[in-house]
Amino acid sequence: MLSIARRQINSRAVRSASIWAAVAQGPPDAILGVTEAFKADKDPKKINLGVGAYRDENGKPYVLPSVKKAEEIMAAAMGDKEYLPITGDAGFTKAAAKLAYGADSAPIVDGRIAVTQSISGTGALRIGGAFLARHYPHSKTIYLPVPSWGNHTPIFRDSGLEVKGYRYFDKKTVGLDFNGLIEDLKNAPERSIVLLHACAHNPTGVDPTQEQWKQISDVVKASGYEKKLFPFFDMAYQGFASGSTLRDAFAVRYFVEQGHQVALSQSFAKNMGLYGERVGAFSLTTSSPEEKARVDSQLKIVIRPMYSNPPLHGARIAGTILNDTQLYAQWEAEVKGMADRIISMRDALYNKLTHDLNTPGEWGHIKSQIGMFSFTGLKPEQTKALAEKAHIYMTGDGRISMAGLNAHNIGYFAEED
Repeated sequence: MLSIARRQINSRAVRSASIWAAVAQGPPDAILGVTEAFKADKDPKKINLGVGAYRDENGKPYVLPSVKKAEEIMAAAMGDKEYLPITGDAGFTKAAAKLAYGADSAPIVDGRIAVTQSISGTGALRIGGAFLARHYPHSKTIYLPVPSWGNHTPIFRDSGLEVKGYRYFDKKTVGLDFNGLIEDLKNAPERSIVLLHACAHNPTGVDPTQEQWKQISDVVKASGYEKKLFPFFDMAYQGFASGSTLRDAFAVRYFVEQGHQVALSQSFAKNMGLYGERVGAFSLTTSSPEEKARVDSQLKIVIRPMYSNPPLHGARIAGTILNDTQLYAQWEAEVKGMADRIISMRDALYNKLTHDLNTPGEWGHIKSQIGMFSFTGLKPEQTKALAEKAHIYMTGDGRISMAGLNAHNIGYFAEED
């Protein structure tokens, strides 16, 4: 008995003396934690509106037919599994840049875009943040819209940038605070970095109009060669917002046409459904092919100690689709189909609330917002109550994924909302 007691004492002593004894329990991820809670809920009526992943009309994950076809083509080609270069699959990155900037864009035609494959949009933002922290000579501060995607702040802080905010969302109108946005950008220190959501703003679903984008461009641009602010676009939803890849690229293409040098993060998680494949790209417009080569060399130096080189399979899928005329046309139609289903859910929810249920309040924002998300304005305690009592899960800031709604659950959601 004495020996057993000694062993127990020694075991407790070892545990208390662990190197990691002082590591605190971290909070659950604000978005992914919602899915964990949803999976643990056994109620058959439960609805997950938290994570931004497309679901079909039956609430199931959707693999695009164009993606399946691309994988058939790849399987027939019997490609190898060798390492990609540090900056990824050149066929994919060239096509990704054309998708974003346009094939006739001056930087594309002149060979002035430095582009690298990334680990989806998150990886693109991280590469961009690290590159700017190291090489952007004028400021180490980035301004984010308030609110912004929850991961933006830790990504840029961990990249070595100071994070500040500019006004974006007006809670009173449940729309864009355009005057506040313009005022804050005008007052930002010269040459600061400003993050702009190219389309389908996350989490609000509120986008500037094309005319408002033109005014934002004027504010970001100053007279003469130098620019007041440096624009960094996050484009995670091209095609997925309006159903048109051309329309959703308006802001990026307009800024470039106006002479801005820009940074751009792209993701193919949403518009190709390649969530787990982690396919993205980061690019910078430069002034010459020679400058592009130097920027390329420094991007490689940033990336090499991060993850050495990117994954192969997803880039081959995206590259196959983007570089095949027929497959590209099929994919664009599928993207429009996904966008149209989400738009139809907005219309259906609006009609349920206003016509069927006569729910008090103004609900026009449900239809005016765009893309996967809608910002309800609910407070954390309200979203918690919905999860506990109605088994409806969303992020604590009241953001809901419209893709999680369908004909089978929209009635229940509207009644509980």
